[in-house]
Amino acid sequence: MPNGDNWQRDLLRDLRRDDRTPDTASSQGSSTPRQAGGGSRTQPAQQPQPQTGQAPAPAAAPGNQAPQAQADPAPAHGSPAHHPQVQPRPRPTSPQAAGPATRPRHTPESRPVVSADVAAARRRPRRGESFAARAARAVGRIVVSSAAREVAESTRTAEVLQQPVTTGRQIAVTSIRGGAGKSTVAALLGTTYSHYRQDPVLLVEADPALGSLPLRLGAQSLRWTIGDVADIVEPQMSLLDVTGYLVQLPGNAWLLPGSQGQIGAMLDTRAYERVMVSLRRYFSVTVVDCETLPAEVARVALSAAQARVLTAPATLEGIASTHAVLQWMQGLPRHMIAGTVVVLIELVPHPGLDLDKAVARLEVTGAGVHVLPYDRHLAAGGAIHTGLLARSTRQAAARLSADVFQLSQKRH
Repeated sequence: MPNGDNWQRDLLRDLRRDDRTPDTASSQGSSTPRQAGGGSRTQPAQQPQPQTGQAPAPAAAPGNQAPQAQADPAPAHGSPAHHPQVQPRPRPTSPQAAGPATRPRHTPESRPVVSADVAAARRRPRRGESFAARAARAVGRIVVSSAAREVAESTRTAEVLQQPVTTGRQIAVTSIRGGAGKSTVAALLGTTYSHYRQDPVLLVEADPALGSLPLRLGAQSLRWTIGDVADIVEPQMSLLDVTGYLVQLPGNAWLLPGSQGQIGAMLDTRAYERVMVSLRRYFSVTVVDCETLPAEVARVALSAAQARVLTAPATLEGIASTHAVLQWMQGLPRHMIAGTVVVLIELVPHPGLDLDKAVARLEVTGAGVHVLPYDRHLAAGGAIHTGLLARSTRQAAARLSADVFQLSQKRH
């Protein structure tokens, strides 16, 4: 609002035009000029500016403007005393006009992956192989001189895993039954990709019931889930905006959990599809820990992924059920079985099964087969520490990751 001196000068100039004598103005910027028609009008005293959060007066007009007399004529140009106060217009609050940060929604609270009383029962993690096995391997390397072969194999694996991608690759990991090691394999794949690649890697837990992927990855707490991010993600968001809703892991890896560990949590296929389509352009590789077959989300993830991993225990029952699933997949489009890798996981040190014959039997269907050897560190459960894995486990995980990544790059 203009100051008192300017207001008086403008008012005197207007009244001189009508050959009138102005009344004495008060020092607060108010006056009582005589109207041209013989009437008079009292100029209200200067009103204080409304404070933020102050409720408007009951008689205030829309927009929080001060009430004005209805019969007042339009003020002359250059007379700010008759201009109403202009209040700022409120910002639009529609979801289209407001960004993701201003969208009204409930913010979930962080919850620990494992409660403190349960975590207290955890023992110190063991190494994947015994001291005797490590000593025998060290002596064998000296005698046989296999170090050069190991370096050459590691170099070839690294070259495959570091290949650039044009669009984000999605790898779905599932199994036929629970406890088959799919979360373990998903964690090994994601950890291997984040170790060898420089671009971001995403791990998605699409098993919201009681998935163990956050625990295997060593996450401490969970907050945002797939269902939450599906309502938040927008095309204009940057990678920095997206990672604010994810759990950061060592290296360039990020985790999007399916739930906070509640029993009975459900995952909508539409929410899964929206999240995967939106986040695909931010991450070079996305590893999805799916529900067990034949769940709906698992079937959607398998059909949308560029490569599929089917885990099974290295037992007679596991081989039989896996072979039945592969025969079913042979009736689907050819790229489904051609882009599938079976991982047989040894649960005991000496399984009562001829693995060579089992692998040959499964490879007849057209799928690739890998064997993940028994590892004491993996068998104990809990967070996976790659430094404690047996050397044979690390090598098998690297070969599996390279094979799956190559399949995701091919057009079947």
